[in-house]
Amino acid sequence: MNRIEKSEETFKQLFGNGMPGAYTTDPDFQDILSRFIFGEVFYQGKLDDKQRELITLVVLVTNQTLPQLKAHAHAALNVGLTPVEIKEAIYHCAPYLGFPKTLNAIAEINEVFQSRNIELPLESQKQVEEENRLDKGLAVQVEIFGDIIEKNRGNVPYNQKHIQDYLSAFCFGDIYTRGGLDLKTRELLTLCIVSSLGGCESQVKAHVQGNLNVGNDKDIMITAITHCLPYIGFPRTLNALSCVNEIIPE
Repeated sequence: MNRIEKSEETFKQLFGNGMPGAYTTDPDFQDILSRFIFGEVFYQGKLDDKQRELITLVVLVTNQTLPQLKAHAHAALNVGLTPVEIKEAIYHCAPYLGFPKTLNAIAEINEVFQSRNIELPLESQKQVEEENRLDKGLAVQVEIFGDIIEKNRGNVPYNQKHIQDYLSAFCFGDIYTRGGLDLKTRELLTLCIVSSLGGCESQVKAHVQGNLNVGNDKDIMITAITHCLPYIGFPRTLNALSCVNEIIPE
């Protein structure tokens, strides 16, 4: 298949037979968009459609491009992602984007679920309790990043130690330990989120190493960052790839 045929097939699989409204007003631009995203980028590398849609969701949340988020929530269900997997991907954004932007995204996802008669709330995926969230979060951090975590915590000034505790208990305790998505998926989504934010190169490098440590190789990371490209543009994509190449030289 050529890229036009690929784009048509992929678009139909994701969104059904409906055509974007932009074809009425901006057909040239919509052709460029569809053929690049769905005829080229979607076929680069070895991610499956479920992984691609999870990445698309978190990048759209990062960008706060909520109309497109709603469309891709439907697409995510269409390719077989479960409501729990979708909702967990959205929750996973909170430590990196903050609560307001994550709540904006949750509202859009809930509208999609309700339109498709998916009962809310979904089954809880909570895996920690108040008294163990810090310890369990630290355990996940060490699993991802190794012994450097204890060294880093020990080097933090006393008046900033609470930030490291929040990172361990909230980001890795409350969020990373949740069910619905495995550790490799969560760490790959984190790489895509921090790459999409821009200006977070030190965190991108850390999560490149984290991805390696949990079993996501360089090819998977390059494919994931490539998949982000149509949504975040070339500058942030090239910056993220530079981080990958710095940590994992060719």
